[in-house]
Amino acid sequence: MPFLADSDRKRLARDIVLNAVEWRRSENHSGSGFLGMLAAENHSGSGFADCQGTASVNTLNYRAVDDAIIAELRTIVGDSRVLVDGDVVEPYSHDEVVGLRGRPEAVVRAASAEQVSSILKLAQRARIPVTPRGAGYGLSGGAVPVVGGIVLSLEKMNRILEIDKANLMVTVEPGVITGDIHRAVEAEGLFYPPDPASLDSCTIGGNVAEGAGGPRAVKYGVTKDYVCGLEAVLPSGEIIQAGGKLVKNVTGYNLIQLLVGSEGTLAIVTKIILRLIPLPKVQVDVLVPFGKFQDAADTVSDIIAHRILPTAIEFMERDSILAVERLLRRDVPFHDAEAHLLIQLDGNTQEAVDADYEVVSELCLAHGAEDGLVARDRPMRERLWEARRKIIESLRHESPISHMEDVVVPRAGIAVLLGGIKAIAHQHAVRIVSFGHAGDGNVHVNVLKDDLSFDRWAEVVPLVQVEIYRLALSLGGTLTGEHGIGATRRRYLSMALDEAQITLQRGIRDVFDPNRILNPGKIFP
Repeated sequence: MPFLADSDRKRLARDIVLNAVEWRRSENHSGSGFLGMLAAENHSGSGFADCQGTASVNTLNYRAVDDAIIAELRTIVGDSRVLVDGDVVEPYSHDEVVGLRGRPEAVVRAASAEQVSSILKLAQRARIPVTPRGAGYGLSGGAVPVVGGIVLSLEKMNRILEIDKANLMVTVEPGVITGDIHRAVEAEGLFYPPDPASLDSCTIGGNVAEGAGGPRAVKYGVTKDYVCGLEAVLPSGEIIQAGGKLVKNVTGYNLIQLLVGSEGTLAIVTKIILRLIPLPKVQVDVLVPFGKFQDAADTVSDIIAHRILPTAIEFMERDSILAVERLLRRDVPFHDAEAHLLIQLDGNTQEAVDADYEVVSELCLAHGAEDGLVARDRPMRERLWEARRKIIESLRHESPISHMEDVVVPRAGIAVLLGGIKAIAHQHAVRIVSFGHAGDGNVHVNVLKDDLSFDRWAEVVPLVQVEIYRLALSLGGTLTGEHGIGATRRRYLSMALDEAQITLQRGIRDVFDPNRILNPGKIFP
């Protein structure tokens, strides 16, 4: 079986450009497609999708997936769970990053930890890269097979194994849809708080791999705060059990928290034990418009200063609201307001929630709120949240070519961050629409191509990206709060981490995976 020749590796290294070429194996080293950035063919890319075979990847001798490997994979999982045909594997070539593609040579849909183990042992022996995949709803290219090889899909491992009401724990497989966990435990009067925007589509395994957050992070935290136990398969194929149904555990290094957020580069998680809490009995949601974003930002700070911790505090700029209106073809409440806050409060008694609501209402009015809508039942709540949940869809409807960042800053710095982003947009004559989590400082920044030429788009987006990062870092923030580094931000990692930290993290990766077969081309430049 052929290896990549030095000449091919050098050619690939030269081809590290932004949305400009499709990388393929040469005819002498044919495969189903290595490093396939297809955006140049159809001009559908974000302008800087960073699907790149950098030196750290190119120096590795990965082997092609040939007929003998396919036969072994079929022996492990069965014929029907090994996919090789182009049309069938195409959905596994991308995630939600617009224009980023990497064609897998084979897709294997495992059904157990033992199958995952056997696949990794085969890949280790043959030196074939493996990209783990949940549902493919990531926003950093983490599940994109940027160096070809095998995509190992966990979509068939989708069982809720146990809801343990005595210990307030739920045990699940990685392919379970996050929203299904919510519904299952809430039917038992229990609560799993993390709520990423794609909760009805994304999987819990992907949430663990990326360290996913969501609107409720301001009060309840993010995925890492609820993972108590993991079953994981190391790149060697060894299966480990870390943690369990334990509230306290300081036995050795905390491998659980090392694996959470490691973006599939250290191990493949095959079972997850999540901590639950009692389901709050009362909830109220309030949509509040403001004439100035600074007033909205000051309101958030004042609410926190009054020792009230809402379940969620989301913000939306007017441009995002108007985009939703155009998508829905109907008015959205308070569409003329410069900024909206969507505030959710919850608790176990009506009296306690009402008391917090009264204080929040007074603070909003004191900071210039123009009006407000209150939702105390599910239909009204869905109406209030509709605009927030439709923002990404509406922006992609208006500009199919776009790029999203999710920088995070201390929450008191959001107003300065947004002002700086507007200045960046004006300087480069590009449309940028921002929204996100005012309560935890995480801002989703959407750079839209609109009618810019492809040449101008390819030129301007990297400049905007770097300036946004510099701005966030100057405010004490960092590059990403939820979406991860993945393939799209790896070249910028050194802006946020010094060389000592990067070297240490590379060393950790190499202890787990010295041959770097597991999700190569991610995180590290």
